[in-house]
Amino acid sequence: MKRGIYPGTFDPITYGHLDLVQRGLRIFDEIIIAVALNPKKQPLFGIGERLELIKGAVAGYRNVLVEAFDGLLVDYVKSKGGVAIIRGLRAVSDFEYELQMALMNRRLDMSVETVFMMPSEEHSFITSTIVKEAASFGGSVKGLVPDVVEAALRNKFSSGK
Repeated sequence: MKRGIYPGTFDPITYGHLDLVQRGLRIFDEIIIAVALNPKKQPLFGIGERLELIKGAVAGYRNVLVEAFDGLLVDYVKSKGGVAIIRGLRAVSDFEYELQMALMNRRLDMSVETVFMMPSEEHSFITSTIVKEAASFGGSVKGLVPDVVEAALRNKFSSGK
């Protein structure tokens, strides 16, 4: 079984993320969406909320698991029997950072590959940051995130976090 690991903070998950999961399932038998516990970031949603939102967003998908992880990504990938890390590239500006991360991961463990995927054109501009900013000002994020995420954003910003 070829297992791909799709890491990120997913704060929140967007249709751009889900597009990569759907297309990744054409390459991998199974995908684990690995939600990072990144202490450097201050997410809008706590880890439990993000896990629940992602599980709701992928409820209809086969062969997709959702887990939290902490520590070195390559260690997590190996512990899960993963063959590759899935990373999305929306624009040229993403490439430099993602290349550096892929090279460092390769240096840490040569057996773990990184697969770069581009989202579909209609999702290429979506970022979690843009979605959160629009939602924070009352803008509609319909069509950018699953309904469960849209409702959670509305609730989060109407309650003042």
